[in-house]
Amino acid sequence: MAVQTPTSCKVALAPFPLLAEPSTYKAGTFEYYSNCSRDPQQPVEFSHWIEVFRKSLPTFKSHAQRDESIPASEREARAEQFAADFAAALDALLANPRQELQGFRAQPVSCASLCHVREQCLHNAGFVDIFKAVKQTEDEAALQLLPQVLQMLDQQPNATAALNAALRGVFAGNIFDLGAAASAHRYESGQGAGFHCALEQLLPRPWVVDDLDAVLDRFRAQPYRKALLFVDNAGADVLLGMLPFARELTKLGTQVILAANNGATINDITAAELAPLVAAAAAQDALLGQAWGSGQLRVMNSGNDLPVIDLREVSAELAAEAADADLLVLEGMGRAIETNLRAKFTVDSLKLGMVKHPEVAACLGGRLYDVVCKFDAAGTVKSLQQNAALN
Repeated sequence: MAVQTPTSCKVALAPFPLLAEPSTYKAGTFEYYSNCSRDPQQPVEFSHWIEVFRKSLPTFKSHAQRDESIPASEREARAEQFAADFAAALDALLANPRQELQGFRAQPVSCASLCHVREQCLHNAGFVDIFKAVKQTEDEAALQLLPQVLQMLDQQPNATAALNAALRGVFAGNIFDLGAAASAHRYESGQGAGFHCALEQLLPRPWVVDDLDAVLDRFRAQPYRKALLFVDNAGADVLLGMLPFARELTKLGTQVILAANNGATINDITAAELAPLVAAAAAQDALLGQAWGSGQLRVMNSGNDLPVIDLREVSAELAAEAADADLLVLEGMGRAIETNLRAKFTVDSLKLGMVKHPEVAACLGGRLYDVVCKFDAAGTVKSLQQNAALN
């Protein structure tokens, strides 16, 4: 059985220059070896985090079985190999939680290292991009809906109202996440997975981390010169959430860089996939067309190959481009919540995402499908609302 290798190109890596304390930075929000839950009725310990990943196995195996890049005669065997290898890795960690994870430099075990193990099991079984077909389907559907979303934003009475609506769109779009069992089931069953449905069903404020008012006040005070936006999933997430938000920033004169993955992972968008999608969106919208054509809006490779991000290393090109940014936006449960919620930066930062694991909700003291809207002024790490979940 021939083994495929990932098709993402190798890129030069460099430290991310906006980390305020690079020597103490770690890509991990939750302590996996002790109970971090704020709900005494729902403890969240090491075994529970292992089960978070085990619960994702049926979704991954199902998409592997349908991966048309693999010969039909081999799909089932390869999917079984992946599932067996990953289940065995999880079982081994349960038996010995402190064991060394081969090929991963970060210890102790974390969300990032478990994502790495899962990707390695996929690659060892010959799979490169098992969610490619669903990403393409969702991208096409989102592009069709994009003009309606942009029209809705343009009809807002002022810039603050438009930014408010755009941010809510970011949260609604982030529901399209096939790496979490709850949202994957919601998508597969068609229950409330559509963008407008998700927008209407956003949980009422206050959210588990709710700095929305502070964010809008900051944008009202003075526009940013240059914003770096780390995006998450394909489809509605990036095209109906983050791209309209980026467009609102360009209206204010901000230069915007959309940083997307180097390699495929779950249904996350890659830079190679995102650039033609933004070009297609720019072809049907004058404001996007102007920003894209002038270079005010660009897509760059983050250098990342996981659904989470360790900012100790990003692409050297992005690191150089980030040096003069004055706003950093991390979006999605993996990048904004599970790995960088407490990260401290030298510039203002926004961490945006929807909570799609019950275990994460319990550790934050919130609800499933709750919203994280966290704003940290340059050099600070504490939410402006002094949210108890982060103290």
